[in-house]
Amino acid sequence: MKKLTVRDAIREALDEEMARDDQVFLMGEDVGVIGGNFKCTVGLRDKYGDLRVKDSPISEAGIVGLGVGAALVGMRPVIELMFADFLMIAMDQICNQAAKITYMSGGQVNVPLVIRTPLGGGRSSAAQHSQSLHAWCAHCPGLKVALPSTAGEAKGLLKTAIRDNNPVMFFEHKMLYTTAFDDVPDDDVCIPFGKARVVSTGSDLTVVTTSMMSVKTENAVKSLAGDGICVDHLDLRTIVPMDTEAIIASVKKTGKLLVVDEGHVSFGISGEIAARIMPEVFYDLEAPIERLGTGDVPLPFSPALELPLIPNEKTIADKIREMTREEAATWPM
Repeated sequence: MKKLTVRDAIREALDEEMARDDQVFLMGEDVGVIGGNFKCTVGLRDKYGDLRVKDSPISEAGIVGLGVGAALVGMRPVIELMFADFLMIAMDQICNQAAKITYMSGGQVNVPLVIRTPLGGGRSSAAQHSQSLHAWCAHCPGLKVALPSTAGEAKGLLKTAIRDNNPVMFFEHKMLYTTAFDDVPDDDVCIPFGKARVVSTGSDLTVVTTSMMSVKTENAVKSLAGDGICVDHLDLRTIVPMDTEAIIASVKKTGKLLVVDEGHVSFGISGEIAARIMPEVFYDLEAPIERLGTGDVPLPFSPALELPLIPNEKTIADKIREMTREEAATWPM
């Protein structure tokens, strides 16, 4: 294992996959000359040339449309959209074209397309550059959806995404790019989709997380160790496909579930997880399923207003304490 930042792990995965397969190419706003808005592609244009690391016009629909077309003729494009918020501009190409072409062609063609894009708040980037819209893509059949939370996951999941014959939405949390993790394998390792990572084990509570919330929850759980609270913590890694079996097995053991996801609470991934597992765990639950997420308002520009809306280590730890208190261990009467 070696230590890399998430940004460097992404660059390393792209470099290795481009060297392995000459059909892999990169395209997006500023990915070439300046190496990407978040510097994930620095040096790749110099190494592979302008035809394989292509700066694009400012047109998200055009970028994704070109990617779909390239994928249809046998290439493996990796498209970068500068912010996940801009997915909305390209939703026709993503959900009506990329996601549906294999189905509508009766399996005659595949769309091996990866769309990389940063999501999440915490940078005071305001309401149009801070959203977590992964649930939108998960709602569209035909797309796979990955959300790495460490450098090792970023590299391993991205390599899997590039080799997949289906369109993959690859969401990178912008607050993790410069965070270093020591979990990056030295050799060529692809992390399979649909297999959650067990961050910690315990019998008091199950916590299921995604992306940046996995890191915050891991720190929150560590802070509770002195209180004797032991938590089963699952980092989903991908929400399509989702490791539902791992969640069910854990909840059957602990009897309680907290889902922490940075998307808005309403109509999001946390509600889907609760509904999906309920038929299997209903009689095992000792208390109602709880959710933590971003408040149901546009994210403000001011840090003083923005940060309280997003779950943090303290709010996560407080919720775990609340759910594991003896008096909170049963259904309210």
